[in-house]
Amino acid sequence: MRNRTVMIAATLAIGFAAGQVSASETLVKFEGAVGVHPVAGNSAAGVATLVNTVRGIAPGGRPWGIHKLKATIKRDGSIRVNGEGLVLAGTDNAGSRGGVRQVVATLFCGSNVPFTSPPADLSVDGDFHIRGQLDGVLPSVCGDDTTPPTLLIRNFANGAAGGWFAAGIPGD
Repeated sequence: MRNRTVMIAATLAIGFAAGQVSASETLVKFEGAVGVHPVAGNSAAGVATLVNTVRGIAPGGRPWGIHKLKATIKRDGSIRVNGEGLVLAGTDNAGSRGGVRQVVATLFCGSNVPFTSPPADLSVDGDFHIRGQLDGVLPSVCGDDTTPPTLLIRNFANGAAGGWFAAGIPGD
């Protein structure tokens, strides 16, 4: 009887550990990013006609560039994002963070339901490190062939996420 109890306890412990491992497995990764161009098209008269809105999120108002981005989102909702060189790509403030002090990452898994990270500081040269948990419960699958996952790096000011500056490129 004692051996059977030990076997059951060991089996339960292994099952629990396996559950813990699967919760921390990678859901989606992003390698690289593109900066935003707020206007996606022009009319024949040269007047802006389309605003570059993604998943219902308006662009950051001016062109932005980003040098590097690497992001990993786990099934349990934990997120790690390292970004470098998120700076304005136009105006008299080109090459600077343009007064932006904090950013967040917002993930969309094939729908327009957002999952947003805690804010992170943006250095004067445009570097940031986001760590923490996304809000909400993530789906078991993030995106598909027709609607891939989308990761937006957004302004964070006055306690709220704002326009997007960069979009992650899904990785392996």
